[in-house]
Order: sequence, then C-alpha cells, then structure tokens
Amino acid sequence: MFRDRKDAGQKLGLALQKYKDSNALVLAIPRGGVELGVEVAKALQCDLSLLICRKLPYPHNPESGFGAIAEDGSVYINQMAAAYVPEYEIERIITEQSKEIERRIQTLRNGKPLPQIKDRTVILVDDGIAMGSTMHTAVALCRKQEAKKIIVAVPVAGAQAIEKFSQMADEVIVLESPADFHAVAQVYENWYDVSDEEVMGLLQKMEQS
Repeated sequence: MFRDRKDAGQKLGLALQKYKDSNALVLAIPRGGVELGVEVAKALQCDLSLLICRKLPYPHNPESGFGAIAEDGSVYINQMAAAYVPEYEIERIITEQSKEIERRIQTLRNGKPLPQIKDRTVILVDDGIAMGSTMHTAVALCRKQEAKKIIVAVPVAGAQAIEKFSQMADEVIVLESPADFHAVAQVYENWYDVSDEEVMGLLQKMEQS
C-alpha cells in the first residue's frame, strides 16, 4: 500500500535511481501522475514536463473508457471495448477529448510545446495503470518522436498491462501488482481526484525549489 501519490512517487524515484543525473526526461501524465512525476524528477535530478493524454470515455459511463488519445493525435481504440459504440459517437468523443487536451496544454503547461524527446531516455509516470489506454498513446507518441529509450514507471499495474508494456516500451517499472487487481485506487490509503489548481501548485513549487 502507498499512503498517497507523494509516497508512491518517492518509492518510484528510489526504484529508478540508475537514471539519476542521466539527462532523462520525466513525462508525467496529468492529472493523477503529476505529483509522482515531481517526486521522481526531484529524486533523479531530471527535467520534468507533462504529456497530455485523455481517455475516450463511454457516452453514458465516463468513468470507463474504450481507448485514448494523446496530444499529437495518436489514438488507441480497444476494439473489443468499442464494439458497441457507434462510429459517429467515437468521432464525437475524439473531438471532445482533443479540445480538452488543448485546454490542458494551455492551462497546465502554459501553452508550451513538449521538450525535445528525440534521442532522449523518457520516463513515463502515472499513478497506476488500469486498462492502459492512456499509457498506450503516451508510448506511441514517444516512439513517433524517436525517443532513445522509453521507460514506463508506475506504482501499480495488473499482470496483463505489465506484459503488454514490456513489449511496447524498453523497460517497465511496477512496484505492486496485486493478484486481485480491480482499480488503481485500491493500493492507495488516501485517494482522490486531482484538480488543475493542485497540478499548477505542484509545478510552481518545484520551479521555486
């Protein structure tokens, strides 16, 4: 169990010590991954930025999704999960989430582009992997940008996700993989939805330190 996202981020930082002072780039997936990304970047003395991805939520069940989209337009659709979603709904949801990505780039990253990824070691950080759709698009974006090495680093993921990302990424760091895994929140004592304001506060604090 992790106390909270800060605790999980500190433990991830310890697990990634071999990348300390290596000019690696930590890319946190907001909003849940940002506090972890801050802790990892501090522990490794690395650059930090936010990589914006969005789940493609079901029309009547926004907690669940059938795919994801990244800020460069990389889309991943789980065909089985999307089997009953009409094509026009999929298009509408992609458009909607693309607008939310734009908003988040402006709000959370001050409209700045991503740092250069080409030829760099990139560490993708989130607070956990459930279905893995958003992480799938994050890895796809880094591949397209020709990252030298892609590391997926999360506190928790299921066995299937670990297997999948072991094939997609160059390295996978997962601290906990419960046999009876249903949701990322189950390994956190203190779990809550993170706001834009909290993300901006965390980044501001890091810049000042």
